Amino acid sequence: MNTQAAPLLSDAKQTPGHILTYPRFITRSLRLATDGSPLFYGWMILLTAIWLVGVHAWAVQVRDGMVMTNMTDHVSWGLYIANFTFMVGVAAGAVMMVIPAYLYRDDAMHDLVIVGEILAIAAICMCIAFVTVDLGRPDRLWHMMPGIGRFNWPMSILTWDVLVLNGYLFLNLHITGYLLYMRFRRQKPARRWYMPFVYISIAWAVSVHVVTAFLYCGLPSRPFWNTALMAPRFLASAFVSGPAFIILTLLIIRRVGGVSFGDRPVRTLVNIMRITILVSLLMLASEIFTEMYTGGSHTASAQYLYFGLHGHYGLVPWVWTSIVLTIVATGLLLVPNINKKPGMLVTACVFAFVGLWIEKGMGLIIPAFIPSTLHEIVEYAPSLNEWRVTVGIWALGLMIFTVGLKIAIPIFTGRESLNNLREREA
Repeated sequence: MNTQAAPLLSDAKQTPGHILTYPRFITRSLRLATDGSPLFYGWMILLTAIWLVGVHAWAVQVRDGMVMTNMTDHVSWGLYIANFTFMVGVAAGAVMMVIPAYLYRDDAMHDLVIVGEILAIAAICMCIAFVTVDLGRPDRLWHMMPGIGRFNWPMSILTWDVLVLNGYLFLNLHITGYLLYMRFRRQKPARRWYMPFVYISIAWAVSVHVVTAFLYCGLPSRPFWNTALMAPRFLASAFVSGPAFIILTLLIIRRVGGVSFGDRPVRTLVNIMRITILVSLLMLASEIFTEMYTGGSHTASAQYLYFGLHGHYGLVPWVWTSIVLTIVATGLLLVPNINKKPGMLVTACVFAFVGLWIEKGMGLIIPAFIPSTLHEIVEYAPSLNEWRVTVGIWALGLMIFTVGLKIAIPIFTGRESLNNLREREA
């Protein structure tokens, strides 16, 4: 069944009727989020079980300390920050649905915008969770609260990162909530209540990843990160991973939920990925050439990452797996009419997503600490407890994303609205 936009009855007006229907919208959203098929319940039970395993692992980490991880004084950022970095890109990549819909007036992408906004919300929640578990003690969070802790703004890049992440979360919550509410009322959204925020979110999405890149490349003690290509590489990879996840989501919704957004949005996202993944590979090749040919202070970390150093090869399998997966994904994406070949398209999206997860995670964060500033090689591999916490946070993010789609799709397809609710009650 295609997602035909539900007809709008009138322009939005701020009347007392809005106040009266707020509670009904909230209660109906809660019902949609918790009522579904056996497949839905099975999926949510599985995610909840995995999340609880992660919660238990984090509780053990809080009780016993960061000794439960394999991080050390030499490698102080590990799997948690690696996933944080990647999820910032996924959140920023969601803007690839907003730009065609609003800047280029692509009507086929309008209903897809809500999927991108929900993905951004879930991704930012995961980013906050990864930073929280990396702090070691949750009571230290108060140091990051403006007006309560020592926020050190505007000098610290970390404080800018906190601001842009939370600002992007609130922007997406407002846009998503307002559009869903007006669609529920079958009224045309007032442009002044969402269009300015849409345009701000486009610039904000770019700033989210740029500020995160500046957080790394602004550290002079980590020469592996001191490259002007850090921010462009972040953006290019974000505009691959975000659309890849959205395409996989659309294919799953079409197969499991019987809801299709049409072929045009998928074709648009594939075209975006074709360009951005080539740009990402070009910048990666440029980085490797600069490191290996010209030498410099970066070279030791790059040598360790790609070929091993002094008998240490911990990251070599990771990075070459990433490169192979990304190259294969690029070749598949360049196949004509791949959007009409679901099996090949799914393979390309999965390979691109996993390849970039490795590149922006283990292949970016860890080698900056190896060798250390004292020229010592202390390798790092995530502990079992770190993997449990990480998988638990991924399960939490998927639950948020699933619940958001469970609410949004019936409302945007017109199956759920205030009029339908009144008819059933009558």
